[in-house]
Amino acid sequence: MESKTEARGGRLTEEFRGRTKRFASSVIRLFVRLPKAREEVRTLGKQLLRSGTSVAAHVREASRARSAEEFASKLGGALQEADESALWLELLREDCGIEPVLTQPIEAEASELIAIITSMINRTRNPR
Repeated sequence: MESKTEARGGRLTEEFRGRTKRFASSVIRLFVRLPKAREEVRTLGKQLLRSGTSVAAHVREASRARSAEEFASKLGGALQEADESALWLELLREDCGIEPVLTQPIEAEASELIAIITSMINRTRNPR
């Protein structure tokens, strides 16, 4: 049976692509709300903006992959960016005093995306 996040042939569903786009949108909304007076918040915010939006971009690229290896590689890029996003969110919350209510929902989604993408990569590289 096909999973909800991956369609037959390694192509990604619109549902999963939409989910990563919503993740990018949530990162953008957080970035807009961040206080820009402190240099460290501006720097981490820009890093988060870059990595958080890159998750969706890599997933879009993966959906157009021409081979299983290219698919896994593009998903690997999305995985790296999701993990990096989680780091910037943690630092903003833990070291910059950004309210947990702003970061933790996005952190939770990053964690879920990391788990899903890791599973997709493993299934692609080690088919049953």
